[in-house]
Amino acid sequence: MIYPPPAGARDLLPLDVAQKHWIEDRLEQVFQRWGYHRIITSTVERMDTLMAGGAIDQEAVIELQPAAGKRLGLRPELTASIARTAVTRLARVTYPQRLYYNANVFRQAAQGSHGSQQEFYQAGVELLGAGATVADAEILLLLMDCLKSLHLDTWCLILGNAQLTQALLEPFAPDQRQAVRQALASLDRVALEGMGLPPELHQHALYLLDLRGHPEDVLQALGHLELDLDTAETVAGLKSLVALLREVTREDGDRPGPALTLDLSLIRPFDYYTGLVFEVVTGPDQGCQVLGQGGRYDHLLGVFQGQGQGFPGIGFVLNMETLHQTLLPTGYLPQDTPPSDWLVVPTVPQATAAAFTYAHTLRTSPSLVRAEVHLSVGEPPAATRALARQRRISRIAWIGPDGLPDIEALN
Repeated sequence: MIYPPPAGARDLLPLDVAQKHWIEDRLEQVFQRWGYHRIITSTVERMDTLMAGGAIDQEAVIELQPAAGKRLGLRPELTASIARTAVTRLARVTYPQRLYYNANVFRQAAQGSHGSQQEFYQAGVELLGAGATVADAEILLLLMDCLKSLHLDTWCLILGNAQLTQALLEPFAPDQRQAVRQALASLDRVALEGMGLPPELHQHALYLLDLRGHPEDVLQALGHLELDLDTAETVAGLKSLVALLREVTREDGDRPGPALTLDLSLIRPFDYYTGLVFEVVTGPDQGCQVLGQGGRYDHLLGVFQGQGQGFPGIGFVLNMETLHQTLLPTGYLPQDTPPSDWLVVPTVPQATAAAFTYAHTLRTSPSLVRAEVHLSVGEPPAATRALARQRRISRIAWIGPDGLPDIEALN
């Protein structure tokens, strides 16, 4: 009988794991250099935690059997879990708090898509307690540094602003906004034409449809609209952010400036975003795959505090599977699992204990040394050498009856 993995799950073989660790190790080094500390939260969360603040679409959650009357689910993302932890377990720390994670998340496959992946791996950061433009810039520059560490050069950073988009949709009737927003997000001019909007609103919708492209051009176009004070301040903040990104990347010769796009129809799937939102995507030759996304959420932590007070937060997540697939053709990922350095061979059964002892001595080196004991005692030496070469092991330690090693280097 064949026992396949459950639908939506996949196994990672040693080479998959080695390549995944190559990505994670480089990201972790960047996170730590920027002063971020790792946090590990529970894989299982209460459903009311996941639903708080509109953080999660309930249909995306894989629910578990109720325990003692409490509904539990597997986390479909990390932000809500980290927000809960920040207000309960990090209440007495100083802010801003810089946190990062490497973790798996689980999402219910869409209806009708049997067998679709349901477990995903993510790496990301959360910057809590900082709400100024400079905090937005730190997150975006950190994201750029992460991609640079992975030797990714061809990608585009798409910026949006949830608050600004909401303000620009305000002239539409409440029952029209979602349809207009969806048409803008999908660049569906035909759908806009078919909504039967009054002429003035129709022209406004078409104007919004073109509010994407070079940031400075889009921001200039916004200057032709009548904006209230709050919206004008949001636009000014975007201008300052773009200018700061340009200045830093221009002065850093080792960090080429990314292709920036300002897209005011950019929609994130969660409702807790309050300001800057963004995506980083590969170039057209790589299928415009979304490598990561994030944004600002200045009310989510207040929901978990129970007082409803705003508490600034911003972060991003990188999608490990997409990064893996994007990096595979580049040649940077490991092509093989690392071989052992030594094969320790007991030549007679009486030398087995000495072989394990000698292998232990090799492994105590300050640097990593991989030493494995050959388990087929009494095998012909030629067969042992052939096995070592096949496994790319460069040295054999033959352990004789006296317990002493005879070292052989394989060419």
